[in-house]
Amino acid sequence: MIVYLNGQYIPRQRASIDVDDRGFLFADGIYEVVHSYEGHLFQMDAHLQRMEHGLCSLYIAIDDVQGIREVAERLIVENSLTSGEATVYVQITRGSAPRTHGFPPAGTPPTVYAAAKQYIPQRDRAKEGIAAILVPDTRWARCDIKSVALLPNVLARQRAIEAGVADAVFVRDGVVLEGTSSNFFGVFNGEVVTAPKTNYILPGITRDVVIGLCSEIGVPVHETPILEHQLGEAEELFLASTIVEIRPIVRLNDHPVGTGTPGPVTRRIQRAFRDLVSDLKSSTSV
Repeated sequence: MIVYLNGQYIPRQRASIDVDDRGFLFADGIYEVVHSYEGHLFQMDAHLQRMEHGLCSLYIAIDDVQGIREVAERLIVENSLTSGEATVYVQITRGSAPRTHGFPPAGTPPTVYAAAKQYIPQRDRAKEGIAAILVPDTRWARCDIKSVALLPNVLARQRAIEAGVADAVFVRDGVVLEGTSSNFFGVFNGEVVTAPKTNYILPGITRDVVIGLCSEIGVPVHETPILEHQLGEAEELFLASTIVEIRPIVRLNDHPVGTGTPGPVTRRIQRAFRDLVSDLKSSTSV
């Protein structure tokens, strides 16, 4: 595997990060994951915009965020990933400096790392749906930044694994927010509902795609808080993210959601999403 590290394309086994890197010591950095279909990067502009937001929020400056597009495209080609599906992971940290809580001296170069790998989708979960549990949201109050500080997400996902389900959904002060690595949607009286963009959720790329698709196919959508006590009234629930795409939740806290099978609204959105991906695949190759 060829990876990108600080301006160089090198074999993965040769890539090394300084032990004083602030990403390692403080989780002082951001990341993005981009889905590639037949060599085509999905929603790359939106990913770069979100990366710029995260870097600006953390006061990390790099010379050319837009240059990450070329890096991602080259990694797809270098690693022979132009057929099938793949993911590109990009991580940028504040760089390497002697350990201290304050920022390092001005001019300390950020660490920029990227890698691409094959992705094998779990289409059965998209077709049949998954079970999930609710967990208290113990994350920090800047979930809108796609930070590498993911320990609460890791612990929540482990709770789901130990409970024998696929994922966990965060609840803060009675408000249902998002999954451990995805945005959360409900369907109430035929209307799609999802939490509004605040500092307590990640502004998901696929979240925005879903909202746009709902408008295109005539499904009403409303960005408003979903309260925990309302979940029993939900006709359908689903998650959306770069990796899982559109994934129905058919059981929550060991109770069936709606009929206990993926619902018609979710299915319509899934079909519209697949049509969007098909259009991407038919576009000009990288």
